Amino acid sequence: MSQDRSAARAGTRFCRRGFALGGAILGLAMTATGCAATSTASNSVTLTVFAASSLTASFTQLGTQFEAAHPGTKVTFSFDGSSTLVDQLVAGAPADVLATADEATMTRATKANAASNPQKFASNVLILIVPPGNPAKITGLDASLSGKKLVVCAPPVPCGATTKKLATMLGITLQPVSEESKVTDVRAKVETGQADAGLVFTTDATAAGTKVQTIPIPGAEKAPTTYVIATTTAAKQPTLAKQFVEYVTGPDGQAALKTAGFGP
Repeated sequence: MSQDRSAARAGTRFCRRGFALGGAILGLAMTATGCAATSTASNSVTLTVFAASSLTASFTQLGTQFEAAHPGTKVTFSFDGSSTLVDQLVAGAPADVLATADEATMTRATKANAASNPQKFASNVLILIVPPGNPAKITGLDASLSGKKLVVCAPPVPCGATTKKLATMLGITLQPVSEESKVTDVRAKVETGQADAGLVFTTDATAAGTKVQTIPIPGAEKAPTTYVIATTTAAKQPTLAKQFVEYVTGPDGQAALKTAGFGP
C-alpha cells in the first residue's frame, strides 16, 4: 500500500512538472506570436489623404480598394471643405495627398508650395435638393424660393464658388439663410428639415438617397467644377502618395467615380 501511495505522489509531482513545462512552452509561443504581430505591425504604413467632403463616399471605397491592392497599407482620410484642408496643409498638418473640389483651391496650395503635380480627375455640377415630399413646394431657382429657407455653401468653398458662378450665369440673385463651410453640411440641413432647399453637388444628392428629393437646374452643366488631386510636398509616403494619385486617375478609380455620379 505504501508503495502505491509513493507511486501516486510521484505521478502527481510529474503531472505538476508537466503542466509547468507546458505553461512555459505556451508562454514562449505567445511571446513569439506577439513578436511576430509587432513585427508585422511595424512593417505597415499609413497613407494620409486630405479630400473634399463631396468625395467622402467614393474615396472611402477607393481607399479600401487601394489597401487591398497594397497589402500592409492603411489609408486614412480627412474630409472637409477644400479651403479648410488647404489652410490646414499650409499650416503644417501632415498629409500625403490632397484632393480638392476645384482648381482655384488647389492653385492656392501649389503656390504655397504645399502640393505639387496636380492632376484633374473628375467634375461635378450643382443640383437643388429638398426634403422628401417637398413640403415648401420649391420648383427651382425661381420665385418659389421667396420667403423659403435656402442653404448654400460659403463663397470660399468650391460648391459656394460654383453656386456664385451659376447664379451669375443664370442672372439670378439668391438669398440664402445660411452659408455652410462644406457641402455635406448643406445636405444635412435639408435632410433634417432645417432648410427648405439646398444647393449641392449632384454626387451629394446621390449619396443622400431617399433622404432628399432633387430638382435639376437647367444650365447647371455649363457651370461645372473640376476636381484636382496632387501629392503634398511634405508627404511622408511620397511613393505611395504617387501610387494613390495614379489609382484615382486610372481605370479603377475613374470607374468608381463614374458610379458615384462624377463626370470626367
